[in-house]
Amino acid sequence: MKILLIVTGSVAAYKACETIRAAKKQNHEVTCILTRGGAEFVSALQLSALSGTKTYSHLWSEHDDNGMEHINLSREADVVLVAPASADIIAKMAHGMADDLASSVLLAANKPIYIAPAMNVEMWNKPATQRNINQLEADGVNIIDPEDGDLACGEFGAGHLADVDDILEAINA
Repeated sequence: MKILLIVTGSVAAYKACETIRAAKKQNHEVTCILTRGGAEFVSALQLSALSGTKTYSHLWSEHDDNGMEHINLSREADVVLVAPASADIIAKMAHGMADDLASSVLLAANKPIYIAPAMNVEMWNKPATQRNINQLEADGVNIIDPEDGDLACGEFGAGHLADVDDILEAINA
């Protein structure tokens, strides 16, 4: 399976490295998109080294043959996985925004989309976030719920990124 992994701005972005390793062990091909926020936590070089493929990050500056990476990337994948999915990307998806490569790919995708949210418990529990999650579910996006756990901010609760094995089990199903 060809997985397009979108890594967004969450402290849990480091787990994208584990996700890539685990997916490759299952003989999946992985291509990554790294958002500006995600790049605060992991590097494109890390993701490329682990995936063995180019990591994309900019909508207008990394043109392939036709300059339509947002279309090409969404069509080449069998599944699109956003892990971790920040509150920001969830809101963009729910409202059809497409102001960067990741959100443009998600809007253009004609393949199954899975998101694995990761954020502070208060952010996760906010009515706005829950409305956005409900809208994404209604739109056919597959949600891999966050777990209760210790969060990077020192708090405890829902918002901890789902286990990598659970994420891959969901997309393999």
